[in-house]
Parts: sequence; structure tokens; C-alpha cells
Amino acid sequence: SNRAEGNLKIKYRLAFSIGCLMDVLLPEVNKDTVELLNKLGALVISPSGQACCGSLNAHNGDMETAKKLARKNIEAFSRYDYDYLISNSAGCGAFMKEYGELFKDDPELADPAKKFSSKVKDLTEFLAEINLPAGKITSKQSITYHDACHLVHTQKIYKEPRDLLNRIEGLEFIPLEDSTVCCGSAGIYNLIHTDTSLKLLESKLKNICNTNAEVVLTGNPGCMFQIQFGAEKFRKKIRIEHTASFFNKLF
Repeated sequence: SNRAEGNLKIKYRLAFSIGCLMDVLLPEVNKDTVELLNKLGALVISPSGQACCGSLNAHNGDMETAKKLARKNIEAFSRYDYDYLISNSAGCGAFMKEYGELFKDDPELADPAKKFSSKVKDLTEFLAEINLPAGKITSKQSITYHDACHLVHTQKIYKEPRDLLNRIEGLEFIPLEDSTVCCGSAGIYNLIHTDTSLKLLESKLKNICNTNAEVVLTGNPGCMFQIQFGAEKFRKKIRIEHTASFFNKLF
């Protein structure tokens, strides 16, 4: 729903990429993202002609398909006027920020691709930029935060989610040891290098359990599925939640 449409004042005009994994496997996270943006006064546009961002194809070395998908997205979103394109998936956001580089030698698409990429923002990046109201939780809760590789290493977003979390009244934020070390998901790495992936995952789970936090937050579907899988495989009691869902509950 786009409740901001009924408001007299629209503060932000935002585009939203629904993704492919997110749309099929975590539709509630997409719903939480749009709901949160609506509550903050945003009109959210999500074009029907959009496609998968192409990151998984690129990870697999199929740049031709990745570029086809990227071209489709540039065309679909360029029909609309918006301030930022919000992504709630670290891998998608990272790749969409690279469209400009992908088409830099294409005379027809160089400029539109550069413009497209310049407007892409991760959800936490946007929330930090607009100085999200602090919000408070009704009952005391402890959480920790895992940095998705594509968010912290590629997009260089480290401080923003922490600043947002540290401002929440009644929340105990417990730092996670080696939080910026990969959980083993890494696009399709967990499928190609399963043994190494499981070693990374085991180490990640040990660090999460050491925090004794009630919830672990992250901003990437791959990390969510990987940590959830690990919790079941190694019989650990871990509750994983997407940052979008967590922040949506505060407002």
C-alpha cells in the first residue's frame, strides 16, 4: 500500500527495486520496507517492467545476461522521476551501483546508467541520511548486527546501521565479533565452495551465540538464509531478522 499518496505532503519520491529472491522468498521484507518508507512520508514507485538486478549472473561470470537485465532496469526506472532508488538487499544494491561502470563505454546507455547508479541507496543509507526519528521499543531487547559483505565492503556502509540502532530507546546493541567477516553465503559461493562456506558459517554462528543477543539483524537475503540454515544445521537457537522489518515495527 502507498499510504503517502493520501497525505497532503509527500516528503520523498522513491523508487523501489523488489528484487527476485526478495520478492519470492521474503515478500514480507519488501512489504515492511515499503510500509516503513510510507510511514516516513515517501511516495514509493516500483515499475512493473523491472527485472532481476543481474548480480547473481555476474557472480557466475555470465556478464551478457547481467547486462541484459541491467539494461531492462535502466529503461524501466528511467520512465519515472524519483529522488532515490531504494534497495533492501545488499547484493542487489551493490550491483546496481555499478551499472554506470558496466555501461561506461556504451554511447547510448553511459549517461542513463550513470544517472541510475547515482540514485541507488541501501535502505539503511537512506534512513541515516534523512535522520530517521529515534523510535523506541516497548520491551527491552538485545540485538546484534552482522555486516553483509556487499554492504560493508562494496558499498562501504558500516556506520549507518549502527548509528540508527544506537539511537533506539530501550535497545541494547551488542557488537558482534568479526562482524565484517563473511558468513559464507557470498552470492553463490556457498553452492560452489560449500566446505569453506560452512567453516565461515560455523565461526559466524559461534560469534553470534557469544553475544547472547535475542536477535541478529542483517540487510541481505543471502546472509539471512545462510545464518538460518546454520542455526538449524548446528542446532543453535538464533533469531534472524532483516533491518527493514525491525525498523518498521518501531513506527
